[in-house]
Amino acid sequence: MKTLLLIALSLLMGFAEAKETVATKPAENTPASSSRVPYDAQQALESFSKTVHGGVMHIVAKSADNTQQIKLIQQYLRQTAAEYKKGDFSSTERFHGSDMPGLAQMKSAKADDIRYDYQALPNGGQIHFSTEYPHLLNALHNWFDAQIKEHGSAALPEHEQHHASPAE
Repeated sequence: MKTLLLIALSLLMGFAEAKETVATKPAENTPASSSRVPYDAQQALESFSKTVHGGVMHIVAKSADNTQQIKLIQQYLRQTAAEYKKGDFSSTERFHGSDMPGLAQMKSAKADDIRYDYQALPNGGQIHFSTEYPHLLNALHNWFDAQIKEHGSAALPEHEQHHASPAE
């Protein structure tokens, strides 16, 4: 009886530990992955907003006074947009794997079929993803959904209002 009780207790503790590990697993943009991004993810907010032509990815510093953080975010986003424009999605594959929803279609798009426009913001930056092709729009929306699922999406009302209208 003691043996059965010990086994049951061990299983329960194992499940609780596994649940805690999953619940506290750092997201890809947390300090545990600081080697993956050049900025301190704990001091930044990420937002992913789908639009009628694609979507907008914002990364902003939590503190507008943190000029070093803002500069690192801007460098990261500028570099990411430049890589995407060249069809280089290797950084995304390192973060999320090659089977990330929408990624295969984004990789197979011809140059300029998808636009990746970087813009510096006073507190960080953004990349505006856009296309006129329905199948690529679907891919972008799938990619944004996967980003939101993995990272979440911080509420940034000062940015969302710019992308809520059909005219973008």
